[in-house]
Amino acid sequence: MSGFTELPDLAARSLGGGVVAANDEFFAARDNLVTDEPPGFAAGTFGAKGQVYDGWETRRRREPGHDWAILRLGAPGIVSGVVVDTAHFVGNYPPYASVEACGLAGYPDPAELVDADWVSLVPRAALRGDGRNLFEVGDPHRYTHVRLRIYPDGGVARLRVHGVVVPDPALFPDGQLDLAALEHGGLVVGCSDMFYGAPRQLIAPGLARTMGEGWETARRRDDGNDWVRVRLAAPGQIRQVELDTSHFKGNAPAAATLRGIDTRVADPADEAAWFEILPRTRLQPDTRHRFPVDAAPTATEVRLDVFPDGGMARLRLPGRIAPVDLDRLRRRWSESLPPAHARQVGSAGTRPARAWWP
Repeated sequence: MSGFTELPDLAARSLGGGVVAANDEFFAARDNLVTDEPPGFAAGTFGAKGQVYDGWETRRRREPGHDWAILRLGAPGIVSGVVVDTAHFVGNYPPYASVEACGLAGYPDPAELVDADWVSLVPRAALRGDGRNLFEVGDPHRYTHVRLRIYPDGGVARLRVHGVVVPDPALFPDGQLDLAALEHGGLVVGCSDMFYGAPRQLIAPGLARTMGEGWETARRRDDGNDWVRVRLAAPGQIRQVELDTSHFKGNAPAAATLRGIDTRVADPADEAAWFEILPRTRLQPDTRHRFPVDAAPTATEVRLDVFPDGGMARLRLPGRIAPVDLDRLRRRWSESLPPAHARQVGSAGTRPARAWWP
């Protein structure tokens, strides 16, 4: 798993992202910028304002200036890279764009966001039409909102803001949370196969609505089995394992195991360092299975093995962060705040490590 586009899209609608303000959306709605699905296009589909576009499109400017949209990150975090996708915008894409970010406490309204202290993530850069324009970002701070500026006007299909989720520890003061959840900072770091469905969907918010919203492998024709590894949102003790095979009826795994490791003190390449959390257990198709766990050691990463192959809708790992680790995470969260946000909450605003926990 390499490249910033493998990291979660912090602005995705499925994570709670939204477009809270824009100066113009005459031809196509700003909300399309954060739609999870790839942009579509049907030539010759006209509405009252012209060709229908799956994206954000402003009117043609007849005066100096530029257009902008402000996005709320559904999962605040450290931005690793941005994709400005101009898919299907050919004669009407903006020739240039820039991206800024800010970090604010609470739930600011559009007026407060306009007046916020914004920092540049992507300086003004040239765009190509009908394509994905990728920009790496090196800023190590945690942000809650981004602002896309386009020069001077035009259409953008999607804005993807990839990065590391950095949740607010105040949301789980007793340290209890779903340790695998994407919205808490869980991250898929490897898998054996993802032919039919991406493994990151295992830890997505909510229930899978269809088979297509889960992880599914190709049919195996050997004696092996498939697996996926998840870096937990924080070091913790897993109290329950939920394996959800909803919608997988003729293609659910026959059985599964779950193992854990504390990568702070052990090497994942050492098979003997992995400890059992859930022994090999039979699974049923189209079923939410919940298994209590007694006294599991602290883990920073887990490996789910399915036998021999098949599909899984969701993996949930309710558990608890140890008090000493929770205190450490609170300090790292405070250090990740941008200076303006840090002043609001009394932090020094120093530069953090690139991840929510090392």
